[in-house]
Amino acid sequence: MIALAGCAPPAAVEAPILLVNGTGASPNDVKAVEAILKESHLKYAIVNSRQLNRMSESQLLAYRLMIIPGGNYITVGNSLTPETTTNIHNAVQGGLNYLGICAGGLLAGNAACNSLNLTSGVRFGFYAVVNRGIHKAAVAIAGVGTPAVEHYWEDGPQFTGWGAVVGKYPDGTPAVVEGTCGKGWVILCGTHPEAPENWRRGMSFTTPASVAHAYAGTLIDAALNGTSLPHY
Repeated sequence: MIALAGCAPPAAVEAPILLVNGTGASPNDVKAVEAILKESHLKYAIVNSRQLNRMSESQLLAYRLMIIPGGNYITVGNSLTPETTTNIHNAVQGGLNYLGICAGGLLAGNAACNSLNLTSGVRFGFYAVVNRGIHKAAVAIAGVGTPAVEHYWEDGPQFTGWGAVVGKYPDGTPAVVEGTCGKGWVILCGTHPEAPENWRRGMSFTTPASVAHAYAGTLIDAALNGTSLPHY
């Protein structure tokens, strides 16, 4: 990890990935994403809300990928200024790639908060099991031509109405999608493939955490390099 001194990064960055640890982001999920980045030997910088609010569009464009992890998407969005979310939107339009995990996926849409609207106005809802009072679950995500992989899910979104569908929930709604926003490549994931083993306590999984972690690494690599994953 490369630490950002003060309130803004240097003009020339040494890391290709900017991981957002803003107000409302889950500290445990930030650590979980960090673990995958370290396992993949990828350099990254962490930025908080205050630092992000002081970054210009050109400073954002010095990075190749922004990752916003899970947490409270409303708090994350509202901790940023409207100018900041506009800068992020414009940076993605200009070629900054974006990976949104759970809350980061909701924030990428036209959410009911200060959001990024990388989706041309499409707003996302939650995976339907929340309507049955379920807030945490082992959820099998189906990919194209591959066996379903169980991922840790916690109040995550589904992405009907935007992008190409990479993975589906058991009810057929999109769990993982990809697409473009201007010159930027955007991948959104409603589950937590990066979830460590201890998040799974008290739950029954048939897929090892290592398999989910490999999938998380695949998503990060595809987002970083603008690579299209197999999709429906």
